[in-house]
Amino acid sequence: MRVLFIHPHGSNWLGGQKDISSIFNLMPPLVMMSIAALLEQNGIRVEIIDCYATPLTPEVLVEKIAANPPDAIGFSCTTSSFLEGYRIARLLKEKRPQIVTIVGGAHACTVGPPLLDAYPAIDYLVIGEGEHTMLELARAGFRRAEQIPGVACRDAAGKGVLSAQRQLIADLDDLPFPAYQRLPLFPRRYNLPLFSYPTAPNTSMISSRGCPYSCSYCDRSVFSLGFRFNSPEYIVEHLKMLNRDYGIRHVFFYDDLFTFDRSRVARFCELKEQKGLRVTYNCIARLEHVDGELLALLKRSGCWQVNFGIESGDPEVLGKHRKFYGLDKVGKKLLMVRKAGMRVKGLFMVGLPGEDEAAIRRTIDYALSLPLDEVNVTKFTPFPGAPVYGTIREHGEFDENWELMNCMNFVFIPRGMTKVQLEGLYDEFIRRFYHRPTIHWGYTKMLWKSPHSILTFMRHLPEILAFERKQKW
Repeated sequence: MRVLFIHPHGSNWLGGQKDISSIFNLMPPLVMMSIAALLEQNGIRVEIIDCYATPLTPEVLVEKIAANPPDAIGFSCTTSSFLEGYRIARLLKEKRPQIVTIVGGAHACTVGPPLLDAYPAIDYLVIGEGEHTMLELARAGFRRAEQIPGVACRDAAGKGVLSAQRQLIADLDDLPFPAYQRLPLFPRRYNLPLFSYPTAPNTSMISSRGCPYSCSYCDRSVFSLGFRFNSPEYIVEHLKMLNRDYGIRHVFFYDDLFTFDRSRVARFCELKEQKGLRVTYNCIARLEHVDGELLALLKRSGCWQVNFGIESGDPEVLGKHRKFYGLDKVGKKLLMVRKAGMRVKGLFMVGLPGEDEAAIRRTIDYALSLPLDEVNVTKFTPFPGAPVYGTIREHGEFDENWELMNCMNFVFIPRGMTKVQLEGLYDEFIRRFYHRPTIHWGYTKMLWKSPHSILTFMRHLPEILAFERKQKW
């Protein structure tokens, strides 16, 4: 038995422009690698093709696979990459119809069994966490799928149906570390966002699954609303392995809520210090969890940057979409992080339902007033699994073009606004934030704080200049 996993790229970054993002920000497909690791642990041969690291057209990729076909191919697809994944599956079925095709990931979990009705080249969907479902499918020779929980398959009438709900994995420590060894270009081809790390090689990790909050724009269809996590001991051993086997010196904990369980974080910091593990890290936190004691723990254990989802500077807009945290308190919390010796990154959205130009300008002015080292501004995208998706057309115009649904294109236009307006405000946000002396000085200091970023920036300067010429920033 041999299983190939494919991580499709998706073809639209900024509406047809060349995608330069993966040059400067490429994280390994960790969940797919976790599934591959469990299969390998159980004696099943696995391979991984990450199309972000090795971009190939579907035609070239299919020729390569058809020359040495596996028994099954598992695709992990977001909404924006699903159609490219399907093109690969369809071409493969034309050449090697005996290959079993399985699609998992966020898009399969949110749309569910009806995908099978419209996309005949897919044999099965994995709904929910994929580790045990894929293992049981492989052990069954990819037959009798209707008896395996967590699989969407076709019934006797050819309609897509779900076999049964798969229970969530109770103890994440039971899973092996992701199959980094199956990425031929790891770690040299993978890199965190420029200026978001002090050293290289670096990579990302996930140490928990789920989130207890219910923000309107978040898709929780894969890991659900609960909160499960790896133990501090497991996390430290994971870090040790990455450092020992791959030379990793910095990681980004890509958990939605790394700091949610305070005792876990405290024990992790304590263990990491005791082991003398010289690996720095970034994490994502919620403002509600931050206080002086926690920040001291993070800093002492090697935390370099903390990211916060702020989203909007308009209290009325925020109140409609997430648990509200007083905007007057945000700056004080962020300043505490800075004073503790860590960088601060703010995460914002533009184009949320209910926003107008005045609300977006309030967000821009608010972001400029905060003690932030950098921002990440995304274009609001109503994903099928998000709570807001069901009523999104009541709040504006929605072009449900899956390939453009990657948070880098305005597919939703709030009522009373235009796409031109949104694009102009988005560009203004980026320009006004980064075209300030304080930000310029901050990046100047990165010459010695993040030398690898500077080298990467200079090596790809032609691509950066070509991209900048097309922007209005």
